[in-house]
Amino acid sequence: MVRARVAAALRHLLWRLVLAVTGGLTVTGSLPRGGCVVVANHSSHADTAALLAALDSRHAPRVAAAADYWFAGGWRPAICRALAAAFPVRRTGGGSVDMAAAVALLRAGRAVVVYPEGTRGQGAPGRFHSGAFRLAEAAGVPVVPVGIVGTRELLPKHGRLRRTRVTVRIGAPIPADPETARAEVTRLASLPRTAPPGRTARSSARYRRECRSSRGRARVARLAESRTGLALVAAWAAAEAVVWPLLPECVLFALVVAAPRAGLRLVPTAVLASMAGGLCTLALGAAGAAPAAPLVTERMRVAVAQQTAAEGASAVRHQPLSGIPFKVYAAEAGRAGAAPLPFLVAASTHRGVRIASVGTACALLGAGLHRWPRAYPAVLLAGYTLFAAGLTLVVRWWG
Repeated sequence: MVRARVAAALRHLLWRLVLAVTGGLTVTGSLPRGGCVVVANHSSHADTAALLAALDSRHAPRVAAAADYWFAGGWRPAICRALAAAFPVRRTGGGSVDMAAAVALLRAGRAVVVYPEGTRGQGAPGRFHSGAFRLAEAAGVPVVPVGIVGTRELLPKHGRLRRTRVTVRIGAPIPADPETARAEVTRLASLPRTAPPGRTARSSARYRRECRSSRGRARVARLAESRTGLALVAAWAAAEAVVWPLLPECVLFALVVAAPRAGLRLVPTAVLASMAGGLCTLALGAAGAAPAAPLVTERMRVAVAQQTAAEGASAVRHQPLSGIPFKVYAAEAGRAGAAPLPFLVAASTHRGVRIASVGTACALLGAGLHRWPRAYPAVLLAGYTLFAAGLTLVVRWWG
């Protein structure tokens, strides 16, 4: 449960950051204590990101996802599990069995998110299927309705990403009845949008204009300069060296481009935390307990095991250019009995230098964008698109 909550906290921070850049997020209400089934309207792939950003990580939410779409093979299943905490549910027979497996999660105090429509809609929520409500009754937990507003404009079905503010309204627990839930979700999703707390109606029009310009960068810059930003980078970098699939350069890119001066403390923090995580994985590998990690293939492990057998701890020098995650080199070095100090020196020299180089490049890019703050979202989108393409190629190459 502790590992699940840590992963949930990282996802929560990731999607909060993404939504801050794409227009902002307003959340009203909160989940009750203990396990619960969350039912929400569904009009966009961005709905899951909005929910994971809105729901507290204490509930370590899991998301029911269509098995035929998200778990059909290729790279989607690993990405879906890592970034959306998703589990597969069949839509053409067997879905009840898949949903029943989530009873244990609910009884452990976790939240399970279900889109009862079964697919993305275009307007008011359609008919709700009964699976989510049978699940709640089987586990003896409440159903919590949630209305999501703005995601259809943010990421339209078969459309491109646009900047807009997203609102997530969490309602009070209701009986496990599909029609009651549909009515309440429809009501929550139909309420008029309000200006964020602290803003008057007179200033709301100005706020919308600001959201379309440089406000995203300003919000991320404040995060970068805060203790929360520092903790986010440290947790991200350490977790990536153990189990998290996304590089610390991903979070540094958003934060340091927005606030170049913050890079003076964020980049060294990322390097130190990554080395600490690497030493942890080294110890786990030596004990034969290194955890399985998303997007790590058997070919990667075999290649690193061969390099480590030939070169010992210094085999990690291949990591920055190989595309193989740092955690794989750390685990294999531990299994091979490498001493911590030689591994740390080699990792700092190569992995640490790469993080520092990328962080420096981000700071220079951010300084260059100082006069064009409105270009920040486009630069961020371009950077993450390139990263996603590179990650896909690496996974396929080593698959």
